[in-house]
Amino acid sequence: MSEVSKVFKRKNNEQAIVSFRRATASDRAFLLQLRKASMTEHLSKAGIYLDDIAHMQRVDEYFTDSHIISYQGNAIGLLKLGQFPDKIHLRQFQLLPQYHGLGIGSRVLALVKRKAQEKQLAITLNVLLDNPAKQLYLRHGFVIFAENELEYAMRWSG
Repeated sequence: MSEVSKVFKRKNNEQAIVSFRRATASDRAFLLQLRKASMTEHLSKAGIYLDDIAHMQRVDEYFTDSHIISYQGNAIGLLKLGQFPDKIHLRQFQLLPQYHGLGIGSRVLALVKRKAQEKQLAITLNVLLDNPAKQLYLRHGFVIFAENELEYAMRWSG
């Protein structure tokens, strides 16, 4: 995903800018903070307890696919996409908790879906069983196609 800016309407009809840029090594501290803030509760519910080293291993996994999501000039999230011949895999999608419920997640997901449609690709992702993000994905037309003791595998086909 190239660097892009998108204008979103906030609830009070003011415009807010959301932008994306490729993550760099200098973002690693933010990405660790983001991962802990957005995932610790959901991982704990799944019986998974990670230290900072384990969290950082997940941050570093497929790091070249990582894009920082910024809102009003502040880094607020991560979008990590893997592109394959037959699909785009949403490896990680995280927003700082204080930015949940503002419609940002829906807008970012709509952009990913548009990219997939342009490339005539499906989107796949995995989400922990008790992660409320599952509801976001269901609202956006994703369907559960597999499940294990930890997570759902979901797919959107356009």
